[in-house]
Amino acid sequence: MSAVLEPMGQSTGLAGWLDKERTIAGRGFNRWLVPPAALAIHLCIGMAYGFSVFWLPLSRALGVTAAQACPKDMSLFAELFTTTCDWRISSLGWMFTLFFVLLGCSAALWGGWLERAGPRKAGVVSALCWCGGLVISALGVYTHQLWLMWLGSGVIGGIGLGLGYISPVSTLIKWFPDRRGMATGMAIMGFGGGAMIGSPLAAALMKSFATPTSVGVVETFLAMAAIYFVFMMAGALGYRVPPSSWKPEGWTPPATQANNAMITQHHVHVNKVWGIPQFWLVWMALCMNVSAGIGVIGMASPMLQEVFGGHLIGLDKAFGELDKGQLAAIAAIAAGFTALLSLFNIGGRFVWASASDRLGRKNTYSVFFILGSLLYFSIPASAAAGSQLLFVGAVCVILSMYGGSFSTVPAYLADLFGTQMVGAIHGRLLTAWATAGIIGPVVVNYMREYQIGLGLPRAQVYNQTMYILVGFLAIGLICNLMIRPLNAKWFMSPEELTHEKHLAHDRAVANEVGSGPGLAGGGNTPAAVVALAWVAVGIPLAWGIWRTLESAAKFFH
Repeated sequence: MSAVLEPMGQSTGLAGWLDKERTIAGRGFNRWLVPPAALAIHLCIGMAYGFSVFWLPLSRALGVTAAQACPKDMSLFAELFTTTCDWRISSLGWMFTLFFVLLGCSAALWGGWLERAGPRKAGVVSALCWCGGLVISALGVYTHQLWLMWLGSGVIGGIGLGLGYISPVSTLIKWFPDRRGMATGMAIMGFGGGAMIGSPLAAALMKSFATPTSVGVVETFLAMAAIYFVFMMAGALGYRVPPSSWKPEGWTPPATQANNAMITQHHVHVNKVWGIPQFWLVWMALCMNVSAGIGVIGMASPMLQEVFGGHLIGLDKAFGELDKGQLAAIAAIAAGFTALLSLFNIGGRFVWASASDRLGRKNTYSVFFILGSLLYFSIPASAAAGSQLLFVGAVCVILSMYGGSFSTVPAYLADLFGTQMVGAIHGRLLTAWATAGIIGPVVVNYMREYQIGLGLPRAQVYNQTMYILVGFLAIGLICNLMIRPLNAKWFMSPEELTHEKHLAHDRAVANEVGSGPGLAGGGNTPAAVVALAWVAVGIPLAWGIWRTLESAAKFFH
């Protein structure tokens, strides 16, 4: 009983090394090895948030020191294929949209495949797509073909984002039935932290590779592709899935959980979720919260500068009255503000998801909407009063809840729809993210331009936008409050569940389930291995946080 068993399925020579059967953990495996594997992937693909660090260098890829501007009447289609002038930043920015549209679409399309193929195979495919996309983008920069950039990082890389993002969700929820929120928070916080590592790393690499004839982006793309591939493959190979029905030794669902109608003990098939009202209510709740949050992210830096203007550097001047040097000074402060927001984004992913284990998922989302509405509503008032502290505090908490909504929603889905196919269901839900990635920036940017067109002072152009975002949150709150436990008709029958477990290569052995002295059916995994895994992801994360704190410190000077 105390002996360490080999992971099930490894004795069969038929299964490939990527097959799910080869990843089923045996006794002796410590579940705390799975979160760093997930973090290794999420910290790499999270660089999608920081891709804007490349826009300025790429906008002068030909001119190097100054952009060789394209004709003003050149169409976007023509710009995709031109080799004679530098790309516009607005054209490069379309990659950001492609990232999240493809993330949502790929997660929805291949989420069901992931449940059957397992997280290891999905992680490997994600690594090939994300890192391969960077290589194709490097070729696009080298040949000066924007369409290759879009194809490489935007489309192929976006597919890698989707598969990498959802790869650990189902696995972590099954390893941590006692702390679902905390488990998903640990993994998904990595996606928020990827830019904290990748952005300064990319800036340092471009500076190192730059020459009088090159901005250094090609070499940077190739170097980051190599680095990310090593980390993502290590994470994918580190994935293990628990035997079916596994639970931590000695753990039984507490009475509050077992008797909670919002936490089901049954399972829903992914093919049925499109017709379930509760799925669409969660979809709308996530979409509205993310639309509001991503809108704030996109305008945080210019909003701070235009609202407070010279007051940021102790001058009683509006934004439009500042000279070039003063504008540069407040831009540096705004960069520190943006860095501060990234810390609240990543921290909120872990803190709010962990808190949801106690508060409940529905209550946590209600807090997002009610507290968020109050904070959005307060921003115009704090701006009018000239209170930088209240303004910054409100935006920071808003960003923490933006990140928290992502990390809490997988556990919300597991509570409502069961754990058997939660990864696939989560993949379909991420179409809400893709939708929000369009709605939020469009509403915010067009409202800003509309307000400026009316002749409003720049310090006031965001007021109406904030009130519109409050309306988004009100819709989300109504949807969240309407969520009820599922009707029994939606759940799989015992026969259907058995069939699905067979297709998913789930296996359970009685003497493995819930046995052994350790946290995950055994305590025989060397402590040094667990520590090394956490150090491997902890060092780059700590470095990213340190660099971000250095930038954030500028805001307080």
